[in-house]
Order: sequence, then C-alpha cells, then structure tokens
Amino acid sequence: MYKRRGNKGLFDDEFTKERLSAMGNPLESISKVIDFEFFRDSLESKLLNTNKKNNAGAKPYDVVLLFKILILQRYYGLGDSQVEYQILDRTSFKNFLGLETGDKVPDEKTVWSFRERVTKTGLVEELFEQFTSFLEAQELLFNEGQMIDASFTVAPRQRNTREENKKIKKGEGDDLWNDKLNKKKHKDIDARWTKKNGETFYGYKNHAKVDTKSKFINTYTVTDASVHDSQTLDNLLTEKDKDQDLYADSAYTGEEQDKIIEKYEMKNKVHEKGYRNRPLTDEQKASNTKKSKIRARVEHVFGFMEQSMQGLVLKSVGMVRATGIIGLINLTYNLFRYEQIKRLKITY
Repeated sequence: MYKRRGNKGLFDDEFTKERLSAMGNPLESISKVIDFEFFRDSLESKLLNTNKKNNAGAKPYDVVLLFKILILQRYYGLGDSQVEYQILDRTSFKNFLGLETGDKVPDEKTVWSFRERVTKTGLVEELFEQFTSFLEAQELLFNEGQMIDASFTVAPRQRNTREENKKIKKGEGDDLWNDKLNKKKHKDIDARWTKKNGETFYGYKNHAKVDTKSKFINTYTVTDASVHDSQTLDNLLTEKDKDQDLYADSAYTGEEQDKIIEKYEMKNKVHEKGYRNRPLTDEQKASNTKKSKIRARVEHVFGFMEQSMQGLVLKSVGMVRATGIIGLINLTYNLFRYEQIKRLKITY
C-alpha cells in the first residue's frame, strides 16, 4: 500500500550527500573554498603539549576538528550539548568535520574545554588576524574606506541583590561570593545594563570596523554594553587607515572623536548631528543622506549575524570568554563572507 523504505544500499551515503548539495548546503560550500588546515600550525603551536615525554594516555581529538566545531556553534547558534547531538544526528555536520557514521564524536565537556583554552590563550585574536592577512593577500581588503558600528551581544541575566549590583557597578564584583566559589563561577561581574531607543540590554558590545567595499571585518574590540560606541574609536583605527574615508553614524560625532580621526589622517565622513538650538541645515541633511548609502553597508554585517548566524547571544560568563566568543563570531562571519564572494563570483 505504501512505498517501501527499502534496505540500505552500497552508495546510499553518496546519494544523501548529492541531495544535500543540490538543496544548498552552506557547509559544503565553505569547505570548497576554505581549507581549514590553514589554521593548523597556529592551533597546534598554542594548544599542543610539545614537552610530553611519551605517548601514554588517551590521544587528544584533532585541533582542526575541534576548531571547526566552534565554527559550527557560532554559525548555527548551538550550545555544547546541542552541537554534540547535532553532529551525531546530522549528515551535513559529519561531512563538514570529515567524520563517518560510527566515528567518535567529541562530547560537550571536550568542546567546552577546547573553547576555554582557545579563548583564554588569546588564540581567537591570533586566528582572526591570520585570516585577515590572508584576505589582504587575496586583495579583498581594499583600504579605500572604512565603516564603524557596534552591536549588542546579549548575555545571561544575573539574579543579584541590590547591594551586589552596586558593588559590581563600582568595579568591586571580585570581592563578592568568595565564601561560595562554585556560585561565583556562574556570576558575571563584567556585563552591564544599558538602554537604547527605549529598549533595555544586558551584556556586551561588539564594535567592528568594516571594509566599505568587501564588507569584511578587519578590526574589532569588545566592551560591556554600557560603553558608548564612540569611546572605542581609537582602539579600532590603525595606521593602515591613513587617507581613507571613515563612515559612521552620528553616535561617533564630537570634538574628541574628530581629533582621533585627524590623528589617523582619515577623511571624516561621519554623520553630522543636529541639536535643539542648532538643527541640521538642508546641505548637512543632503550630505548625511549621501553618506548613508555607504554607511548602511555595515548594517549588512550585523544583519547577517542576526539572521543567518542565529543572533548575537552569549551563554558564557565574563569579559574574557565574551571577547573570545565574539571574536569567533566575527571570524565565522568573515569565513562565510569569503565563501559568498567566491560562490557568487563577486568582483570589485
């Protein structure tokens, strides 16, 4: 009466791969243009114990495999237990990682431990810079203009007393819960509350500088959510920005910001800001409209993170972890942006 499911054939796995490919598999697409072996030397030199005297004990999982799992987490917005389950369950994940049915899969504790080492050693920043250098060699960072913006990265909300919150706000959070160390591990004393356009946010900010043409992130910095966008300008600009146009919204307007832009010898294309007793002239409004056509491109970057990468959300605690994970988010964006440029054969 019904179509039979049939027995597994010799080439069924190949047929499954072909069907996934035909339906549009982003992991297959990125594997075609990026050889993740590119990151091996950096990963092994930082993470492997080269002083080990013998090969006794369990062999560790391959560092490139574990790094690719971190990329999966950032692209699909998965926690440690979720990514373990999905690798076991999904053919596309196994194919991306080079695993076959029956192969051992790193459990959630292994993934957590690897991410801790990657974030706490500053390796994320090193890997980001390594891929940025690759993009420069590919002539995909045009350095004709830069865009700057920031986006909130939401962190788990804390349940603290008023007195505890007062101490945290004063920067005295490290003095709390020293008699309950297990509880202290789960407390975030670095994240902050802030309001924007009537909405309340808790967590951190991802401040990024983006190439106006290729839309690759080339520098970034991480702060708590309460830090004003304009306060990170000096951290984002570099000597390479000399003579380039700088686009940003009116949040980056001010005497101090103008001085920083002058220090790096950039052309100021920041939106002008109107005031109660000094509204914008028609000429200034027209200038802002013209600038917006370019500046709006930076919103495509954060839009991709929100929609295609399941949003800017953290499940970790503390500035060190937040910095590492946001760095991984930015690197993942650049990897998939590179895949998009290659797949669509975008030329400039």
